[in-house]
Parts: sequence; structure tokens; C-alpha cells
Amino acid sequence: MKSEDHDKRAIIIVLDSVGIGALPDAAEFGDEGVNTLGHIADAVGGLELPHLQRLGLGNITDIDGIPPVTKPEASFGKMLEASRGKDTIIGHWEMMGIITEQALPVFPDGFPKEMVQRFLEVSGCRDILGNKAASGTAIIEELGERHLETGHPIVYTSADSVFQIAAHEDLFPIDQLYKICRAARDVCDDYMVGRVIARPFIGVEGSFARTPRRKDFPLQPRHETALDILEANGLPVMGIGKIEDIFAGRGITRAVHTKDNSDGMRALHEELSITTKGLIFVNLVDFDMKYGHRRDPQGYARSLEAFDEELGLLMPKLNNRDLLIICADHGCDPTYTGSDHTREAVPLLVFSRSLEARDLGIRRTFSDIGATVLKLFHLPHRLPGTSVI
Repeated sequence: MKSEDHDKRAIIIVLDSVGIGALPDAAEFGDEGVNTLGHIADAVGGLELPHLQRLGLGNITDIDGIPPVTKPEASFGKMLEASRGKDTIIGHWEMMGIITEQALPVFPDGFPKEMVQRFLEVSGCRDILGNKAASGTAIIEELGERHLETGHPIVYTSADSVFQIAAHEDLFPIDQLYKICRAARDVCDDYMVGRVIARPFIGVEGSFARTPRRKDFPLQPRHETALDILEANGLPVMGIGKIEDIFAGRGITRAVHTKDNSDGMRALHEELSITTKGLIFVNLVDFDMKYGHRRDPQGYARSLEAFDEELGLLMPKLNNRDLLIICADHGCDPTYTGSDHTREAVPLLVFSRSLEARDLGIRRTFSDIGATVLKLFHLPHRLPGTSVI
């Protein structure tokens, strides 16, 4: 790799759950007709996202309030998911070159008895509460007091492939909670569960509140990713938000965990003066966690507008050797039924001051992102995907 290639920098910002319309197979997932971004715009009477609009967001598809521009500043297109699923891990893994052909398992009726028994044996817990699919905030209100009385952790799942453990920090100090989550990870590996998640909380009955010390213990990536290739070639890979958790630390040379979108963008602004080459990989989770799952289109719209303002501050800081990619990992249409992710295509915006903007059309896999980053650094690979540059 030539020194001039080594000095380039890629920045990927994943707008978690900002889908842009149902995939052709969405009906198989119970998601026919979903459109996260389009339905949010309709629900609030039009979005105002001037910086994303200038990049070409409105050139990808019809969005109320965001008409197409004559000369978009970024290359624009939409990506289809080749993997079977609509999970955060599957989406991010595909970006970096892993196409998951079999969806990770979900447990709408709770975890099987033998799985729970193995967890009790390896964790040292006497019993569990819950063992069902539930909202994280609702289940601690429902079972928090009983948890304090019995000392049993609350174990629950969601529409995703997750094994979540909620525990009060007075009963389970954070290191102890993380310890039993690691034990659960060993069990969950045999069942191919995507993530074990520590969900600490505090408070008393009627005012329980989750703390920011959530931690994810994910399934290990199944083979080499673009991140591994970057790291092997001596390039820094900086993860902001839950990126390190999603990849189980693989291929990440440094990480900053954040509490919300604002914190994530603050970390990105700071990182621009630290990581001057290589990859800065950012996940902004508020769209999904706070507004998509909670079916709040108005809050989602406000969060998008806040990001757009942050984007306006970011753009002037990018130089001729920077490549900015803005995308999403799945949908979570807040106007749809239930509280699950939705099976959607995602937007793709690729900006560089040294590249001419063009229509990227419909990309057949999220893996085009990893292929593009590796192309930027002229690194050979055998991963799926096609570079857009």
C-alpha cells in the first residue's frame, strides 16, 4: 500500500434504522408496505433536512419536504439487504462483508427450558424472572419489585435475536452483571443468538430507570471482515457507539461508547483531529432505540433534524482525502404495527471533495460499503460487494 493511500480516511455514519422503503421480500417478514423515512415525513407534514437534501437524500426516493436537487453534492442510491434478517448485527456485518444466509433465531415464546437450565448452571443464579418477549422498560416496571425481593435476574427477549438480562445495580454490581452475561454468551453461542445484553437499572417501584451502563456481548463474526483487513494492514479502525459491541471487538483498534446521538456526534467531531487516517465507524442508535421501537414518528423526526444540524457542522471539517458514507442498517417504521425492526432498503450517500457526485442506483448488497472502503485504501480482498468509487 502506497503512503498516499495510507493517509486517506473513511467515515461511515450509520443512522440506525433509517430505512427507505420495503424490500421486495418484506411480506415474508410481515413488513409489507413499510417505509421508515417516508412514513415519518408523512406523519409530521414533511421533514426539513437541508444538509441531507443538498447531499442528495431527496434524489433517492420521494420524501415529503425533501425534493430532489439539480446538483447533489454526494453520490446517492439505495442498498438492498442480501442477508436474511433485519437485525442490527446482520446489517452491520453485511456492510463489512458477511452475508448471513440464515436468519439468527428469535424466541417470541421465551427461551427453551434446556437453554435456561444451562444458563443457571454456568451463571450460578438460582432462578430467573420473565423469560418472555417484552419491552425493556415495561418488564422492569412489571418485575422490578419482585426482582428486589427474590434476587433473581430478569431475563427477556424481543423481536430481535437477543438474550437480555436486567438487574438492579444494588443487587448486581455492574461487574457481576457483566460476568453472568459472559456466562450467558457461552450458552447462547450454541443457539446462534445474536446478542446477550446487560440491562442494568436503578430506582424503586414506580420509578425504576435503566442506566447508561448497558453492554452488548455479541456473537463473533463468522469470518474475516473489511475491519480485519484494515487492521491487518496497519490502519486504525475507530468505533463510535455500539460498533465495538456489534463486531465483538474484532478489527477495532480503538472504541468510544456513547450514550446518545449527540454524544456520538461529539465523539466524531473530536475524533477527526485524532484519527487522521483509516476508518471512523459511527452508529447513531437514538433513531431506533428511542423512537422507532417506541413508535414515535414525531420524536424520530426531531432526532433526524438534530442530526442534520450536526451534519452541517461536520461537512466543513472534511478535507480532500476524506470519504464520508451515510447509510442505515435496517428499518424501524414508527407508523407500523408492533415494535419490531422492519425489512427495508436503506439510503446510501457517498461524499468526497475529490469525487464527482453521481447516481449510484440500486445496490444489491450492503457489502458495497466495505468494498468501497477497501478500494479507497487499494487493499485487495475476496469479500462480497462492489466498490462505488
